[in-house]
Amino acid sequence: SQTENQAAGQGGLDWGNDSGLYVGTWVSNVDFTAAGGEKGYEMDVYAGFAGEAGDIGYDLGVITYQYPMEPNINFTEVYVSGTASIVTVGLAYTVDAASANDGYLFDSGDMYFNGSLDFTAGKSDVSVYAGTYMFENDGTAEVGEADYVHYGASIGKDGFTFAVDKNDIEGGTADNVRFTASYAIDFEL
Repeated sequence: SQTENQAAGQGGLDWGNDSGLYVGTWVSNVDFTAAGGEKGYEMDVYAGFAGEAGDIGYDLGVITYQYPMEPNINFTEVYVSGTASIVTVGLAYTVDAASANDGYLFDSGDMYFNGSLDFTAGKSDVSVYAGTYMFENDGTAEVGEADYVHYGASIGKDGFTFAVDKNDIEGGTADNVRFTASYAIDFEL
C-alpha cells in the first residue's frame, strides 16, 4: 500500500491511434508519512506501441513513475508483453533511477516478470495473475532480502471489480491477504 492502507483516488488519460501508438498518464494519491516521507501523489507517464502479429498481441513501451513531493525516488522502466489467447506474460526493466534509489530498491537493473490468465465467465471478466520483482540490490547490507512474489485474482462486471491479493513480503502487514473493491468508469473525449 502506498496510502497507509487507506482508500486511493486514481485516474488516467490515454490517447491512441490505429497505428498502435499510444501515450497516457495515470495519477494516484500516496502517503509516505509512516516512512518519514510526505503525502502527495504519484504521476505515471507512459508511451508505447501495441499491436498484433498473427495470433500474438504485443505491447512495447516506456513508463516513468514520478513523485513530485519526493522526486529523489522517481524511476523509469521499459516494458514488453505478449498475449496469446487468454495468456499474457510481461517483463519490465528499470533503466533510470533517481538519487535516493541508488544502491536501494527501484534502482537501475531491477526486473519485474508477470503473467496472467484473463477470460470471461458469463458476463464477468476474470483475471488470475502473478508476478515477481527481482531487485538489483537484493541481499545487500543496505537493502536486505527484498525480492518478492505476488499473486491474486479478480472478477469484474460493469465497472465494479473485486480482487484478492497476496504478497510474500516478510515483515509488518505487507504479506497480509488483501481484499479490494473498486469502481472505474471509462469515457471518450
